[in-house]
Amino acid sequence: MARNMQPVLKRCKTLGITPATMGISKTSKRNPKQNRKKQSEYGLQLTEKQKVKFIYGVLEGQFRKYYVMATKKAGITGEMLLQILETRLDNVVFRMGLANTRREARQLVNHGHFLVNGKKVDIPSYLVKNGDVISLKEKSKSSTRIKEIVETNASRLVPKWLDMDKNTLTGKVIALPMRDDIDYEVEEHLIVELYSK
Repeated sequence: MARNMQPVLKRCKTLGITPATMGISKTSKRNPKQNRKKQSEYGLQLTEKQKVKFIYGVLEGQFRKYYVMATKKAGITGEMLLQILETRLDNVVFRMGLANTRREARQLVNHGHFLVNGKKVDIPSYLVKNGDVISLKEKSKSSTRIKEIVETNASRLVPKWLDMDKNTLTGKVIALPMRDDIDYEVEEHLIVELYSK
């Protein structure tokens, strides 16, 4: 299985993403390069696509599949694409504050720590639906690592489309995410333009 092994801070700097978007509190000591060459239209579109792929940890084949799904949904294609990415189980776990980063959330889901509607789901790309209940397995709640994560992220804001019970560590999808729920800068129309060429 392909994995992205690039240093996260270096990639953040290249794509113009703040490390906080990735759930990382560290910052790069180097100053961002000044006087960067002006990018072409294609360069801007490609950078935007790479940025979104990197944030969600999705490879090209799967990203294209999500784009095709988004084109078939009613609504603005770019917004539908972001909605699909936001409803991935690994992202939902990260948004609930049950993982420090999306990469960590993916690993925790892979290891079978989470239940969706009471059934074990170990597929990070599983798309949650409105009304789905995401919870930690009882055995996992006693894990030292999980307790540390919950403590670290106690003050993290949970998006309004998720209803989180911090006592039982259970979350419910009460609505599908909207465009204004996206908390990082993205020009999704550039991704649509790139794919529709």
